[in-house]
Amino acid sequence: MIDGAAFAVFFLGALLALGALGVHIAVIMVVIAIATAWTALGWGAALNLGNLAWSVQTDFILVAAPLFILMGEILLRSGISDRMYRALAIWTARLPGGLLHTNIASSALFAATSGSSIATAATIGTVALPTFKERGYDERLALGSLVAGGTLGILIPPSINLVVYGAMTDTSIGRLFAAGLIPGVIMALLFSLTIFGFALAWPKVTGAPEPKRPLAERLWALIDLAPPLGIFGLVMGSIYFGFATPTEAAGLGVVGALALAAARRRLSIAIIHAAFLSAIRTTGMVTLIIVAAFFLNFVVSLLGAPQAIARWIVELGLTPLETILILSIVYLALGCVLETLSMMVTTIPIVTPLVIELGYDPVWFGIYLVVMAELALATPPVGMNLYVVQGVRPPGGDIGDVIVGALPFVAAMLVMAALLIAIPDLALWMPGLLFD
Repeated sequence: MIDGAAFAVFFLGALLALGALGVHIAVIMVVIAIATAWTALGWGAALNLGNLAWSVQTDFILVAAPLFILMGEILLRSGISDRMYRALAIWTARLPGGLLHTNIASSALFAATSGSSIATAATIGTVALPTFKERGYDERLALGSLVAGGTLGILIPPSINLVVYGAMTDTSIGRLFAAGLIPGVIMALLFSLTIFGFALAWPKVTGAPEPKRPLAERLWALIDLAPPLGIFGLVMGSIYFGFATPTEAAGLGVVGALALAAARRRLSIAIIHAAFLSAIRTTGMVTLIIVAAFFLNFVVSLLGAPQAIARWIVELGLTPLETILILSIVYLALGCVLETLSMMVTTIPIVTPLVIELGYDPVWFGIYLVVMAELALATPPVGMNLYVVQGVRPPGGDIGDVIVGALPFVAAMLVMAALLIAIPDLALWMPGLLFD
């Protein structure tokens, strides 16, 4: 019989070793779960993983994930993101930092409709990058702002990562979505403050000043912000006012996205086919990781690994704050070698019971975990947003430029993590207001 602490050490070692060989994270989790269940718990536990796989894939809450993915794909292909970017550029281009602020604002608004960081970074990057070089902006800072803006996709609701966290920990999705609003806005403001700092210290990095637009033109441009705001209001409003569950709200979002595409005369068989195909591919990847994570969760729970680690922390005499600070260092290290969703689902079964036992709110921890996952998106060598932005930029550039450009924004994310630890109500005030 393997005890919980021994399993935790074994799992971490196997994770790093197999990951270094390039084995997919889902395969690693499944192999470890089946091997451990067989050797430590017997064939009965190992065979029960088949029933678990079926129950996970038919979970009503998790149906929200593919629906949110599909909603974002439809909005992307309907051209709404292009018009949204141009409208925000008219309002933000005169600020110190110019169009760099447009990258952040557009990413925040698109994140509120897509739920995906990769989709946000790819979409806004494709729209924005052609204009920066010709206007004299520092390329590294422009690339970094796109990496940073893309990370908002998993914090500002609706967020696929928050759906997964809620399903794995039995935490209210509505509360998690509400909890992500204020930290998401603060994170976007911290990114803009970073740009302000560079613009004031080194004005040349932000290119030539943008021409002033007449007030009438700026007001007219607001029309193009109505579609994404309308989708956000439809989805989140239906949840917060109790009209729909998160899964039903995701379905409403898909219907709303289809209606907007039809209104813009961009709804065609080709667009629907492309949106569904892309959504299926992304959903397949996400579902594979989630099922593997639930396999691992099942074995971890039976072995008592969370309780063993909790006892070890208690024996060390660490305070709750010291424990969270240590976890922050661990997540920073894991974020350098694991993809975001993989990092979350492999640690949730072990870490979440520990932090709850220490007195932390599971809703707060979900937001904290997503903020740490945002750091993983922007840190090498496996930061996904770094490669997404590198992929949409003109060919010939070195990814080192993207990494260097993202570093100031990584510092801003660390500030956000510190604020969240110091002021938990940043995440807990809104859920308390809406649901208590």
